[in-house]
Amino acid sequence: MLIRCQEDHDAVVRLHSRYFPDEYGIGFAVDARADGLQAQLQAVEVWVWDDVSLPDFIAQLAAEYRGWSEERTWQTNHLSVNASFHTGGHVALTWNLRRWLTRSDSWQASITTWLEAGEQMTSLAADLREFLPIPTPLR
Repeated sequence: MLIRCQEDHDAVVRLHSRYFPDEYGIGFAVDARADGLQAQLQAVEVWVWDDVSLPDFIAQLAAEYRGWSEERTWQTNHLSVNASFHTGGHVALTWNLRRWLTRSDSWQASITTWLEAGEQMTSLAADLREFLPIPTPLR
C-alpha cells in the first residue's frame, strides 16, 4: 500500500511484503522515498498485545478531523509515526525508520507525508486496517 504526500507526490511511504511471524503478530516491509532519500526496512512487526494498532491510531486521528494541539506518536520496533495537525485541515505524518535501536552503526530516516484531516485520513485508516488486520490467535 502507498501513502503519498499530497504536497509532494515524489514523497512516498510504501508498506508491503506482509508476513505472519506467528499467530500473534504481523510483519511487513517499509520503503520511504523522496527527493534524495531512499530507505527500506525489511521487518517491522506489530503484535496483538501492542497498546494501539497503527490502523486504530490513524482512525483516531481521522475522527478528530477538527484538529488537536500536541504531536501524537505511534511506534513499534523499528518504525514510528508522528502526527501533527496544521492549519487548513492538514495532517503531517512523519514516518521515522530506524534500522537498529541500540547499535552505534545504526541509521535513521524520516519522511513526512501531508494528508487532509478528514477523508484522506479516514481512507488511510481503512487501507491500513485491510493491510494490517488484528491477528486472532487460535484458542
